[in-house]
Amino acid sequence: MPKVLISDKMSPLAADIFKDRGVDVDVKPGMTPEELIACIGEYDGLAVRSATKATAEVLAAATNMKVIGRAGIGVDNIDVNEATGRGIVVMNTPFGNSITTAEHAIAMIMSLSRMIPQANESTRAGKWEKSKFMGVELMGKVLGIIGCGNIGAVVADRAQGLKMRVIAFDPYLSAERAEELGIEKVELDDMFARADFISLHTPLTDSTRGIIDAAAIAKMKPGVRIVNCARGGLIVEEDLKVGLENGQVAAAGLDVFASEPATENPLFDLENMVATPHLGASTTEAQEKVAEQVAEQMADYLMSGAVTNALNMPSVTAEEAPRLMPYMKLAEQLGSFIGQVTNTGPESVTIEYEGNVAELNTRPLTAIVLQGLLSPLLESVNMVSAPVIAKERDIDVSEVKHDRAGAYQTLIKLTVKSENQTRSIAGTLFAGAHPRIVEIKGIPMDAELGPNMLFITNKDKPGLIGGLGTTLGDAGINIATFHLGRAEQGGDAIALIEIDQEPDTEVMDAIRDLEQVKWLTALTF
Repeated sequence: MPKVLISDKMSPLAADIFKDRGVDVDVKPGMTPEELIACIGEYDGLAVRSATKATAEVLAAATNMKVIGRAGIGVDNIDVNEATGRGIVVMNTPFGNSITTAEHAIAMIMSLSRMIPQANESTRAGKWEKSKFMGVELMGKVLGIIGCGNIGAVVADRAQGLKMRVIAFDPYLSAERAEELGIEKVELDDMFARADFISLHTPLTDSTRGIIDAAAIAKMKPGVRIVNCARGGLIVEEDLKVGLENGQVAAAGLDVFASEPATENPLFDLENMVATPHLGASTTEAQEKVAEQVAEQMADYLMSGAVTNALNMPSVTAEEAPRLMPYMKLAEQLGSFIGQVTNTGPESVTIEYEGNVAELNTRPLTAIVLQGLLSPLLESVNMVSAPVIAKERDIDVSEVKHDRAGAYQTLIKLTVKSENQTRSIAGTLFAGAHPRIVEIKGIPMDAELGPNMLFITNKDKPGLIGGLGTTLGDAGINIATFHLGRAEQGGDAIALIEIDQEPDTEVMDAIRDLEQVKWLTALTF
């Protein structure tokens, strides 16, 4: 009988589900890392929330571990790479907290509009400062939402019920989806200029980190009120403090902080700031929902091998996995490549399967393509959530199968159309197992992808190779592989170069200054 450890406080419903499904379960919340390491070796599964840290040391001691389930979306407390290397499936519950988090954001908005926490504290202190707490109505005010995915869409719906006007900034939000939600899609600076309230619902990525800083606050409508129930790090807290002190920001409500637990923070000294200790998912309903989901997913995997909401393993049967595995790596590389070179939200995605791969179950491959495509801009995207996210954002996803074999016995081609560009890439398997890129932007290419790549669109003129080699050499960066392709002599050409380390900004600027270079980006795989 499989055995699972629940090591964090969780709804009792989880233990009941494990038992009902034939899984032995121990509930031991609050263990020290040393206590966890001492006992983890006897368990097949580990169910956690956020307190338990499944570190490399813990996983090294988990000699029988098959699956780790996180009751919630974030897996920062789990070393996913280490788990993957040890063959441990990592699951989460990506959609269990949406309503609860959205409602907390609305509660924050209402608290800021009427200064409820401050008025409560004053009144309970025996003061009757009625004139001090003059609020503002929400009706008719403009709510700007940064990130209009699952949670942001719920916030928009609730705000409209309060008769607020909603505008949203989200590169992945299509015009059709915005119309369906009854909101206006805008650019970020336009939102800053128009919004009376701003609520953040975007993941923390390289492109969103510090999205609200001093420069952004300076562009905002004077007296704006800001709410963050998404991720710490989206707001530069020092800059927000200045804005709150000088009145550019009338009030702020934060449920998340750059450093947590936030037992100390300069913002706590300000009267026009409301803080809660990361309560976005803290409702009875949400905790029961995620506990139920994680227990069901883990029990299904341990008892039947079914995989749901896995971050590091596709949802495939035991019979399909050996045949699909090489294609999964190829599919992820193709999606990731296009995702890293596409600057605007995709409107349509077409995946063509040709030859041998067309005979397989391609749904997991399509999910992996979407995972790779969406991961550069979105947090915690996995094979299961990626198709759902694509549907929510009105990205038209098409599969086309060609039984015929063309120049290659097997081929996957990905074409992504966005508002102002179309990108395409194709790949195959060499010797049935090794992914190779064979076409980019319609230009023939023969390349393997390494951890660090440079992708260049250039003029087909002499000097690129020499100039690039000199620039990288001067920076002490070694070239591992160099691949070239062109549509026709004298026209546009492309170069795909594997290098031994990530280039810094200075190196990238120097390459862009080369006469032949028209466009450059650094890629990681």
